[in-house]
Amino acid sequence: MLAVLEQDIKYLPGVGARKAELLQKELNIRTFGDLLYTFPFRYIDRTKFYTVKEVLGAQAELPYIQLRGKMVRFELLGKGRGKERYIAYFSDGTATIELVFFQGIKWQRDKLKLGQEYIVFGRSTEFKGKINMVHPEVDEPKDDKIGMQSAMQGVYSSTEVLRDNGLGQRSFMRLQAALAQALIGKIEETLPPHLVTEHRLMSLQDVLLNVHFPQSVALLDASRYRLKFEELFYIQLSLLKQRSVRLQASQGFVFSAVGEKFHQCYENLPFPLTNAQKRVIKEIRKDMGSGKQMNRLLQGDVGSGKTLVALLCALIANDNGYQAAIMAPTEILAQQHYSSIQQFLEGIGIQVGLLTGSTKKKDRKILAENLLNGSLHLLVGTHALIEDTVQFNKLGFVVIDEQHRFGVEQRARLWGKSAVPPHVLVMTATPIPRTLAMTLYGDLDVSVIDELPPGRQPVKTIHFNDSKRLRVFGFMKEQIKAGRQIYVVYPLIKESEKMDYKNLEDGYESVTRAFPPPEYVTTIVHGKMTAENKAIGMRQFVKGQAHIMVATSVIEVGVNIPNASVMVIESAERFGLSQLHQLRGRVGRGAEQSYCILMTDYKLSKEAKKRTELMCSTNNGFEIAEADLQLRGPGDMEGTQQSGMPINLRIADLARDGQMLEIARNKAFTVLEEDADLSSEKNALLCTQLKKLKASTADYSVIS
Repeated sequence: MLAVLEQDIKYLPGVGARKAELLQKELNIRTFGDLLYTFPFRYIDRTKFYTVKEVLGAQAELPYIQLRGKMVRFELLGKGRGKERYIAYFSDGTATIELVFFQGIKWQRDKLKLGQEYIVFGRSTEFKGKINMVHPEVDEPKDDKIGMQSAMQGVYSSTEVLRDNGLGQRSFMRLQAALAQALIGKIEETLPPHLVTEHRLMSLQDVLLNVHFPQSVALLDASRYRLKFEELFYIQLSLLKQRSVRLQASQGFVFSAVGEKFHQCYENLPFPLTNAQKRVIKEIRKDMGSGKQMNRLLQGDVGSGKTLVALLCALIANDNGYQAAIMAPTEILAQQHYSSIQQFLEGIGIQVGLLTGSTKKKDRKILAENLLNGSLHLLVGTHALIEDTVQFNKLGFVVIDEQHRFGVEQRARLWGKSAVPPHVLVMTATPIPRTLAMTLYGDLDVSVIDELPPGRQPVKTIHFNDSKRLRVFGFMKEQIKAGRQIYVVYPLIKESEKMDYKNLEDGYESVTRAFPPPEYVTTIVHGKMTAENKAIGMRQFVKGQAHIMVATSVIEVGVNIPNASVMVIESAERFGLSQLHQLRGRVGRGAEQSYCILMTDYKLSKEAKKRTELMCSTNNGFEIAEADLQLRGPGDMEGTQQSGMPINLRIADLARDGQMLEIARNKAFTVLEEDADLSSEKNALLCTQLKKLKASTADYSVIS
């Protein structure tokens, strides 16, 4: 089968060199296999026929209708005036409807004959109160079956360029029919018999025929199930095999003791840990004592207490005679971690260092000496930690915060600073839906902190349109009078977009007009500023010297100011759900009630309206992430697009196929538990398929 599927698409009857070039350019279809695995995204029931009277009586557009009748009259209008159109009057005896053609007029005039019976298929459209059909498919009844008998017609993704060049839905189905004929008897199985039997799956030959030309709804469902299961199974098998190889290859430090430093810090905490924090610490402790190198992803909503969990686990390394490092993506976040960690460790005798781009040369020298002689127990910093001059005495535990902001190579350089790879904890405040986490980070162990510390009041989220701006300004003044600080955030989609910067600058001017100095102090921070100027603006706000910070989403991660109680997000409709939630997380850090105000245009798209309603109804980051996955799909999820999907999903949908993903993952786990190397005869096909997929599958085994 492989040789057939790898044939150039131009050799398929009906394609040729020109159409092959278009298919490659528009849909990335290069081979027979690419076309075969291009599936319909929905199906239309072609068994139902409407009467023309029913269509006209609907007095509204009807999607995908089918009529049977005769051509009774033709008309050519607008000739020579640049707006030529050809109208065929079509009747089935109940009424007459106009079929309108703006292109291919000569071809339609030659093809359509008066008094001839045709089957017409397409959308009904309304123009000036009149129902007609624009560019419908018109076929003779005997020509209606295009080589494959099917009551349901697949609808394939297409483009305007393809349609304009004679590759519309009908033509696409003809190509699929020609391909099906060429491949009969040549489709080889891609799953071993024991899996096909156990999960009662259809044969691949039947599946691929039925998914393009369904014989019934039941057979279509069974075909789609088989294809989705196989796709998800191989993703999980690949990821879990990577994990298995890593665990076998990487012996880790055994941290069996939970000693004095851990207990002192734990007992001195000014508040109790949440049950979620305790559960996660227990999971990490188990990993650190297992003798295998830990690679764990810690997910936790903004403010859920991930840093404290990371600190307590770093103290386990210290209690066992090893050093720890915490790497953050920005200097501000590193300084914030350093400051909070010092408070938690007061009087315990743990030496903590801070290393960032701003650390002075003489301080760097002292840090380097103390790291090498082992007197420095915990080093907090930015990517400066991975510099060659930074050498540890005994590095045993590494924490990487907001891990998607670091490249794999950067992370590998950090844990390469130890002869034996240290235990690694990667953290993210971007809630990732479980199905996406299992696919993006399927070879990592995942822990989730899913509750906020006690005493935190949920942020109240309110939606206003631009007409309520004066009311919002009045509320901001009340909050400033009460001693609070305020963020005003503007969207910045691309740094090159002048329009975005103009909006930011105009916004800054309108804020300073409404909040004039010296009574009010407003600072501005955005990505085009120098690092020094940005730091000055941030510092001014952090120290409480500015009442308002006008910024782009650069403040999304890394600022913890308990006194900031209001977040105003301008043009909120231009942000994704997860990004809105991340921004909202910058407030609500103190004991006072905090607010997030979503400012939008008066007119909102259906999707933007859904996003604002959801933001106002819940503070749960995981609920929001699930909704974001439903609305935008896995490829665009905020905070994950840098990573990319490990494999291109052709038919499975992570937003809707979560249960099937669980089944596929459990099966992959069982297979590897019985045969870790896939070396047995019954798993030989799995081994072969994995090798084929390896070229298109990202290797996430070095994610930490």
